Amino acid sequence: MENNDVVRALAALAQASRLQVFRALLVAGHTGLVPGVIAETSEAAAATLSFHLKEPVHAGLVSYERSLIYRADFSQMQALLAYLRSHCCEGGTCDVALPPFCQSAMETA
Repeated sequence: MENNDVVRALAALAQASRLQVFRALLVAGHTGLVPGVIAETSEAAAATLSFHLKEPVHAGLVSYERSLIYRADFSQMQALLAYLRSHCCEGGTCDVALPPFCQSAMETA
């Protein structure tokens, strides 16, 4: 992952409503959610939902189908986390383990 990609991804999540929307998609996993359910589960206003989804989609953190099912892109999220962890612990191996949900999501991706 390049620096510009990381900046774009972090900027896409650097707003409370967009972060809530992304978290709702993470909880939904690979099945994704339709906009109405995203609005309900993230407490984002339905009228502004497309605005809040635009940045995470542009950053590659969220994908969608024409039938309007949005999904978190777990491989892009893992790339972002790997980038952020790559300089931790002075370049050594970090003892921070991934949560079980993330591990199982990576195995099924």
